[in-house]
Amino acid sequence: MNELVSTVMSGSLAFAVPIAFAAGVLAFLSPCVLPLAPGYVSYITGLTGAELTEGKKGRVLLGSVLFVLGFSAVFISYGALFGGIGSWLLEYADWINRVLGVVVIVMGLAFMGAIPGLQREYRFHRVPKWGVAGAPLLGLAFGIGWSPCIGPTLTAVQSLAFSEASAARGAFLSLVYSLGLGLPFILLGLLFTRATRAITFLRRHNLAIMRIGGAMLVLVGILLVTGWWADFTIWLRVTVPGFETAL
Repeated sequence: MNELVSTVMSGSLAFAVPIAFAAGVLAFLSPCVLPLAPGYVSYITGLTGAELTEGKKGRVLLGSVLFVLGFSAVFISYGALFGGIGSWLLEYADWINRVLGVVVIVMGLAFMGAIPGLQREYRFHRVPKWGVAGAPLLGLAFGIGWSPCIGPTLTAVQSLAFSEASAARGAFLSLVYSLGLGLPFILLGLLFTRATRAITFLRRHNLAIMRIGGAMLVLVGILLVTGWWADFTIWLRVTVPGFETAL
């Protein structure tokens, strides 16, 4: 346990983790997820909006957790893949990070609405009402089918996973991203009445949220393009005792 805490709090991962979590929350707040979130909670529990307000918290919690586990499996596999590739391509990591940084900047600008052609939404328009038993499968479908839609935030996290040059660290970073995206789904189910009011508020301020979130992604891209992210990691290796980890 102490080794895990030490790893999470060390070096570049300590800074990447909050970025990954924030990116997950931002993905939930995106225009192609937030408006559909109440419907998803209904699909994964098999309950109507009225039934969700009446209780049955155990069923709601179970369905929500299984749904989150479903798409987390997809994103964690992405993170392990990108982290593993990073470990194989260490010799070229600097240039690849710069290219990925450019992609993240473009994605961030698209998220802000600065590149209209890249704001096109890709999503399912008809989703079967499977209920709790089908929640993990619906989560898998969400992870695969919504990847183009939440691409800006997912690209940023996978770019950081590549920079970590470790399958395990990349997978962990994607797990944190999944938590940022998944916890709002769980809270929405458990606090349905209050949360739906909050969603209405967030939708009214969606433009500001997208601009702030897009600016965050652009900043991450700039750090990667300029090499400041890698330089900071190198500086930590030299100045901070015990920076290197086994993970």
